[in-house]
Amino acid sequence: MNILISNGRVIDPASGIDKKTDIAIADGKIAGIGRTPAGFRAERTIDAAGCVVAPGLVDLAARLREPGYEHEGMLESEMAAAIAGGVTSLVCPPDTDPVLDEPGLVEMLKFRAEKLQGARLFPLGALTRSLAGGVLTEMAELTEAGCIGFSQADVPLADTQVLQRALLYASTFGYTVWLRPQDRDLGKGVAASGPLATRLGLSGVPVSAETIAIFTIVELMKSTGARVHLCRISSAAGVALVRAAKAQGLPLTCDVSINSLHLADTDIGYFDSRARLNPPLRQQGDRDALSAGLADGTIDALVSDHTPVEADAKTLPFAEAEPGATGLELLLPLALQWGERSGAGIVRALEVITSAPARLLTVADAGTGIGRLAEGGVADLCVFDPALEWQVQPEALKSQGKHTPFAGYPLQGRARHTLVAGRVVHG
Repeated sequence: MNILISNGRVIDPASGIDKKTDIAIADGKIAGIGRTPAGFRAERTIDAAGCVVAPGLVDLAARLREPGYEHEGMLESEMAAAIAGGVTSLVCPPDTDPVLDEPGLVEMLKFRAEKLQGARLFPLGALTRSLAGGVLTEMAELTEAGCIGFSQADVPLADTQVLQRALLYASTFGYTVWLRPQDRDLGKGVAASGPLATRLGLSGVPVSAETIAIFTIVELMKSTGARVHLCRISSAAGVALVRAAKAQGLPLTCDVSINSLHLADTDIGYFDSRARLNPPLRQQGDRDALSAGLADGTIDALVSDHTPVEADAKTLPFAEAEPGATGLELLLPLALQWGERSGAGIVRALEVITSAPARLLTVADAGTGIGRLAEGGVADLCVFDPALEWQVQPEALKSQGKHTPFAGYPLQGRARHTLVAGRVVHG
């Protein structure tokens, strides 16, 4: 279908475009920006007056709960949540049931996702079989099946020698290893160590649980030459270590979740299990350092850390509740809020959820890749109203998981239309 998006403010951080203009779409690709190709006739026109037209969002951390956890989220419901939030590409971790450690499982998941014709799905393969930390998976076969990297999800590798072998193997073939930096033994608590956790009597996770893991990863990167992406760093000390590693020229990237960027341990309140998250919410100084790191490029991307959790697993005492929160539909407005409050601006706010995360995926090649707007490139777009004010009402969210620490929060900015490969999938 030929589509004309007219009268919108087109912002593409990758190319520096920021102007009011039209976009013509034909055959699933962008046929023209600011011009209409000869012979082009629109079959549908989207009036984007008062709206921003941006690349479709790229989310590097979204659990879709299939296979194995359908009681907490179905592929259909979570894909619906993604496109409702303007997310057109997402990365899912391998901690499903069964774990994504076999090519057939990866192929089946991708087939299911493609059949739904929603957001593009990029799975991470398991780094070790069953995430047990012992035997490495067949990374080459998993890559052929569609995996874009390898991860232990939230299961720390206790054996440093196994991690070294994994990084050496990945480096040999150019694969990226995605790691959540948390020491296995120090990271067993349920809240960030500090006065609040002590006062509430909650077991703590010290900052050193993150920094020790980062130190180890960085040293192994130096000896193996591996490319590593750190998932959801949470502390000021962690940001400083990443900044130092990047200054040394190491191929290290990282992201931060919307939860850690906007909330602090005080948001736990009186044992609010909606704020039971992994990584745990840290102090305000950590939150400020994360914001500064995202603004200056030390942190590459902002993620939703979408983890739908069923009601029975959340309505428990804080320490017993399952960690996680829904986030796909909140990524855009919370990114915009951060951009405004931090002074980073709307362009940087969009960059950390579009072109920056897309660069971390090998599928984002110049001119035709996701996360950018370019003539001849794929037509994955998000048309959103930056001035639309709304309140987070969990029951109104598309995700099957209704629990979020942002319940009741007033937000501004929401997707009106989402396009994937030139198809209007939302709006």
